[in-house]
Amino acid sequence: MKIIVIGAGAFGTAMAVSACRHPSGHTVELWARQPAQADVLRAERQNARYLPGIPLPHELIVRGGSLDELAAKSGWTDLVIVATPVAGLRDVLATLRGTSAPVAWLCKGFEPARDGAAHALGLLPHEVQRQVAPEMLAGALSGPSFAQEVARGQPTALVATSRYGEVRDSLVAAFHSQTVRVYANDDLVGVEVGGAVKNVLAIATGLADGMNLGLNARAALITRGLAEISRLGQAMGGRSETFMGLSGLGDLVLTATGDLSRNRKVGLLLAEGKALSDVVGSLGHVAEGVHSARTVLERARHLGVEMPITEHVVDLLDGRLKPVEAVAALMGRDPKGELL
Repeated sequence: MKIIVIGAGAFGTAMAVSACRHPSGHTVELWARQPAQADVLRAERQNARYLPGIPLPHELIVRGGSLDELAAKSGWTDLVIVATPVAGLRDVLATLRGTSAPVAWLCKGFEPARDGAAHALGLLPHEVQRQVAPEMLAGALSGPSFAQEVARGQPTALVATSRYGEVRDSLVAAFHSQTVRVYANDDLVGVEVGGAVKNVLAIATGLADGMNLGLNARAALITRGLAEISRLGQAMGGRSETFMGLSGLGDLVLTATGDLSRNRKVGLLLAEGKALSDVVGSLGHVAEGVHSARTVLERARHLGVEMPITEHVVDLLDGRLKPVEAVAALMGRDPKGELL
């Protein structure tokens, strides 16, 4: 296969490396946003900023240039992988709207509501795609995966999701190997909700761990957080079984407990009393949960879905609650049945 990966951040680089190592001998191009970044990657043969110490395979072609230039090459490829943050997805898809090759994104989260649009709500990636490139053969690659472990060739399981079988099949062919298992799932809505909301809930779990609330509290937050994901996901059209799979339970457990999780790190640092601006500035990477939390809550309220953990995370991020107050508010809620 001929594969283009757009975006030379941590996960884009990791997936490009993984595709290069595939036994089928794919031809892989990694596109950096800035030509200068591409020059550095070619010269050093590693992505020192995002994946230090992990060599780039000599077969990996690194390029840099404008999106228009890249779009002109998209007819050359069998698969395009978009590895930008959610905020950059719209522009990339608009530029690629004429491509006939399958396109899949790696980002997880909600695009913020667009200024000036009446009654606008933040959108999931597939909703952005339907606005800007509705005829595109598109989908997502998601699941519990830290970029560093993928790049090192450590065992990983992912979900290829799209309403098009061609897209799912292309993703499986591109990445399924001895180190990466790729499972197909046609529930694009469910997969994307799981991938987006787990980032918000990981902030809550990091907060609890940072406050030394114990393993009981962590287990409770993960379990009740999964209930919030499932409620919102089903209200948006996802299937319940998806949330018990890799993109629901699997991704939530990894992001809420793994030391490599940026969203968990946000919660840990907030528990130390650090200001949110200082926390975000110290990460060096995007923590999508910070950007998505308010949109998740807005979508939930619009649909009449109760999400108390998410609500208190938003209050914490907006400065309306201190960490200890957020915990007290959650524990002080009235009793209810578990399955409600």
